[in-house]
Parts: sequence; C-alpha cells; structure tokens
Amino acid sequence: MLAVLPHVTAGLNALAGVLLLIGFSLIKTRHQRAHRLVMTAAVITSVLFLAAYLLHHFTAPVFIFPGQGLVRPLYFTMLISHVGLAILVTPMAALTFLRARRGDFALHRGLARWTFPVWIYVSATGILVYILLYHVYRPVGV
Repeated sequence: MLAVLPHVTAGLNALAGVLLLIGFSLIKTRHQRAHRLVMTAAVITSVLFLAAYLLHHFTAPVFIFPGQGLVRPLYFTMLISHVGLAILVTPMAALTFLRARRGDFALHRGLARWTFPVWIYVSATGILVYILLYHVYRPVGV
C-alpha cells in the first residue's frame, strides 16, 4: 500500500496542476461559477495530495538521488526551490481560497496574481522531481 504513495501523490499533483490551469482559463473567460467549482476541486485535490505526501514521507525510507554529473546540481536546485516554494504556497493558497469564499474578490485577485504562478511552478517541479527520482534515476529497491 505505502509503495504506491509516490505514484498517487504524483497523480494528485498533476491533477491539481491541470485543475489550476483550467480554473485560470475559466476566470480569464469570465466563467466565474465554473472557476469557483474547478478551483475548489483543485484545493481539495491539493489537500488530498498533501495528506498522502506527508503519510509517505513519514513512513517511507529516504532515497538518495543517484543521478551523477550535471543532472545532480540541477535536480537539487529544482528540489530546493520546489520545497521552499511549496512551504510558501500552502498558506498563500489557503488565504487566496478563503478570500474568495468570503467574497473579498479584490483581495482574492491580488493574492491570486502571486499564488497562481507559484502554485503552478510547485506542481510542475513536483512532477519533474517524481519523474527523475522514480523513473529516470530510480533507486535500487523502489
């Protein structure tokens, strides 16, 4: 069961990223109700992702990235930026979502201008980290 968690979290992360892009497209075309529904789904998906991610990282062994050469510093640069921004975007996304739910759309829009690109970056780099760690440079025994 726990062995599938990295794959589940990657799927949830990818789904959240797709929902974010759809939500962005919907609000740009002034489909506010659909935007609200899709963004709610993105938040729920992200909460499920975070729960699965934390369960995995508190129960699974730590894998050392085995890649060598140029890919190694690139991987760790991406990983460090991903983790740092993931920590930052979690409260940003919550606050942005809550402002919309409370009807404070002026503040919501202002926050979303910063939250959206960070959230998309975190989603995309999370998927890249997963691909590199579990498919391209798969550690022995995984």
